[in-house]
Amino acid sequence: MTKTVFCGIYYTVYIMKGGVVLEKNDALLIEPIAYIKNGYKEKFGVPRQSGLAPSVKSVIEFCERYRDENCIRDIEQYSHLWLIWRFSKNEKQWSPTVRPPRLGGNKRVGVFATRSPFRPNSLGLSCVVLEKIEDSKNGKILIVSGGDLADGTPIYDIKPYLPYVDSIENAKGGFSEDHKNDFLKVEMPDELKEKLTGRQIENITELLSLDPRPSYQEDEERIYGLSFEDLQIKFRYEEEKIIIVDIVRG
Repeated sequence: MTKTVFCGIYYTVYIMKGGVVLEKNDALLIEPIAYIKNGYKEKFGVPRQSGLAPSVKSVIEFCERYRDENCIRDIEQYSHLWLIWRFSKNEKQWSPTVRPPRLGGNKRVGVFATRSPFRPNSLGLSCVVLEKIEDSKNGKILIVSGGDLADGTPIYDIKPYLPYVDSIENAKGGFSEDHKNDFLKVEMPDELKEKLTGRQIENITELLSLDPRPSYQEDEERIYGLSFEDLQIKFRYEEEKIIIVDIVRG
């Protein structure tokens, strides 16, 4: 008995009298078609859902095998794309139940009733805005916005968003409906703004308004650190707002 892969499908091979028997076991071997590049250098601070930080742009760079321009022919006809990707920064094994941050980190619900990154196959699904297509030394690249993927995340498939089927009127959002407006005010001193571009100010304000802190931490004395692009951002929480205390480069 041996194991082999054919067309991405795993098979068990049995050598028997009279011939060879292949037994399909439905495991699928897939490879990245692209990788994403952006300012999210660490897992901490990445938006918990796509679309929550629309000002942050990312670059999708295709792997060499998929740089044929025909692969993205007419993709500019669509305003949004679905990305299928892997939670490549996961360090924990999956569990049948998880504790969603938006439920305070205490209540457990089924993993398939959440978008927790700790899943059996560690696959993520995100909807992003296709801003434009550009030429690069590595072929055509896609500029997208509103992603929730960390820098260097492998992407396994890209599909167009189709409004007439993907937008479902009156769909139920479960417990997330109670938290869709959970945004905090962000205060940034003028002397720190002077270190940044207008785009960086907008990016950082959006990210911190989402409150990246673990939901079980309410210590107003604690200083948190977030890495974005080449910036180290220090902030604290106070009375329903985020106060930025320092920003340094490097």
